[in-house]
Amino acid sequence: MTAEAPAAPALSHGRLMPVTVHFDDLDALGLLHNARYPLMVERAWTELWQEHGVRFEGDWAAAGDACNAVKELRIGYEAPVTKPGAYAVHLWLERLGNTGLTYGFRFCSADGAVTYARGTRVLVRLDPTTMRPAPWSETLRSAGRALLRPAD
Repeated sequence: MTAEAPAAPALSHGRLMPVTVHFDDLDALGLLHNARYPLMVERAWTELWQEHGVRFEGDWAAAGDACNAVKELRIGYEAPVTKPGAYAVHLWLERLGNTGLTYGFRFCSADGAVTYARGTRVLVRLDPTTMRPAPWSETLRSAGRALLRPAD
């Protein structure tokens, strides 16, 4: 008789996006380099938003919601990633404003059970001509509402 592995925790909000850690993502100590966490989070968000038609294809005037800038990034490291392989990034929105949003993330095991790092990032949607804040489209707002973390 074999014991079954415990079930992964169910997500109460957001999406779990698969990512892969490669050997060359590790530093000289064999740990996932601290700069790779935000990069993998960015790639996970890019994939998620592309599912909703938000993408940059070389033309800022046509980029729409993809024309945005990072205002703030915070990350805390909770446990080291010590080997290449399959992992995930749990993504959600903390706040969805008119021209800005705050998203939360966890870099975690592929099943979401173990958290290695967590943080938040603030984005501001920009007008490509003036580079001033501009409103998010209704398409992004609709997709974003589905990712909002419920109030505690």
